[in-house]
Amino acid sequence: MTPAPLPPFYDDLDASFLEVWRLLEEGPALRRNAFHMPALATVDADGRPQVRTVVLRAADPATGTLRFHCDRRSAKAAEIDASGRAALHGYDTASKIQIRVAGTARLHTDDAVADAAWDGSRVMSRTCYGISPAPGTAIPTGEGYTQPEDGAEMDLGRAHFCAVVVTATRLDFLFLDRRGHRRAGWTRDAAGWTGTWLAP
Repeated sequence: MTPAPLPPFYDDLDASFLEVWRLLEEGPALRRNAFHMPALATVDADGRPQVRTVVLRAADPATGTLRFHCDRRSAKAAEIDASGRAALHGYDTASKIQIRVAGTARLHTDDAVADAAWDGSRVMSRTCYGISPAPGTAIPTGEGYTQPEDGAEMDLGRAHFCAVVVTATRLDFLFLDRRGHRRAGWTRDAAGWTGTWLAP
């Protein structure tokens, strides 16, 4: 059986960089893509790493930013607010590509970014932000919380909603292939991105 041809980015550092951003940019639209729901890593007040899954809402190669949403009452919001940093990770089994992103992170709660993100959210998503008590609160039973029904109640969640924008400062790209893996990394400073091949 003839192996599949190697992708154009296989030995092309610039093409690998473009592939990273192509996949991230497609992530919000492709629900079955691993980059639609990456893992988010933060550090809590005790220095312990925390990881959970988020839904990627936007990725902009021009600004090097990624956006997801969360409840401002949540632990992840507090951790991002305290450190100003976050990391994201996704691995797509079909393409055998892993992407890691690290950078500065900012909560947008009552500004134009948050307003536009809220206005662009589906009703089903807005429901999550109206849940009471706050995320992570101990409750007596699994059903011991309330959520908004519809109409005006749905808008109550806006007070708890925030958009998080991660400005990437580091990217790590790994492509797995039995003929030889390829890994590359980029860092960004005021002059722009600098990349290099890395041992996989």
